Amino acid sequence: MQIYTHTLPSGAVLTGYLRDETTEMPAYNTRPAVLIIPGGGYERCSARETDPVAMQFLQAGYHAFTLLYTVSPTPLRWQPLIDAAGAILHLRRNATRLRVDPFKIAVCGFSAGGHLAGATAILWDAEPVRSALGIRGEEARPDAVILGYPVVTSGPLGHKGSFDRLAGSDETLRAALSLETHVQEDLPPFFLWQTVDDATVPVQNTLLLAQALTEHHVPYELHLFPHGVHGSSICTKDVNTPNPHAAAWVGLCTSWLAEIFQYAL
Repeated sequence: MQIYTHTLPSGAVLTGYLRDETTEMPAYNTRPAVLIIPGGGYERCSARETDPVAMQFLQAGYHAFTLLYTVSPTPLRWQPLIDAAGAILHLRRNATRLRVDPFKIAVCGFSAGGHLAGATAILWDAEPVRSALGIRGEEARPDAVILGYPVVTSGPLGHKGSFDRLAGSDETLRAALSLETHVQEDLPPFFLWQTVDDATVPVQNTLLLAQALTEHHVPYELHLFPHGVHGSSICTKDVNTPNPHAAAWVGLCTSWLAEIFQYAL
């Protein structure tokens, strides 16, 4: 395994874990990649949703990257999305050097990071993002999206703190960042999971997004587990949230992603 660190122009930090099985068959080391975006209410980046998650995807055969994105000063407005889209852009533009398959880049986010990961697929081409990054075509758009207990809506069922930190009192911006209202056809496939009794981000966030994806014929897989605290990450003792039943999301997700990317070790 090789570790790669890069600071984006905005100051966001991209850390990568690159599998390197053999020097005799270098083409074997060109792999799909997963960009992991932790939660934290847009106030911090939660450590339990960075390296522990990256190790699961690394073990499944993917190159894994984590993003520590901008969380101050507030309101953050479009800056976190500029960070996330910029990270995808960096992976694509440096795919050869990083041994990444540029057509197989997934994004995986949790809670507020789930909102940010979803936004990379739904809002990546918003004018402030395109202008800031000089995006050409769809080069900042992910090829698959994985969301765990995501913040989705700025409406009554949303996570108020996340949208307060993103948009402050700007109602127009809050509406612009409410993901379920901007879903359109031809989005990449989604994998969604959450616990029904999540006491921090209501499960209706995931359901609202699933409904919008259904209405626009976007492929997705959805798993709802009955119990589990918010911020469960990989649902093990390693992250202090053991939940053997909900931990099944990891295997379900890697199996789903292998099918989407037609990839296996």
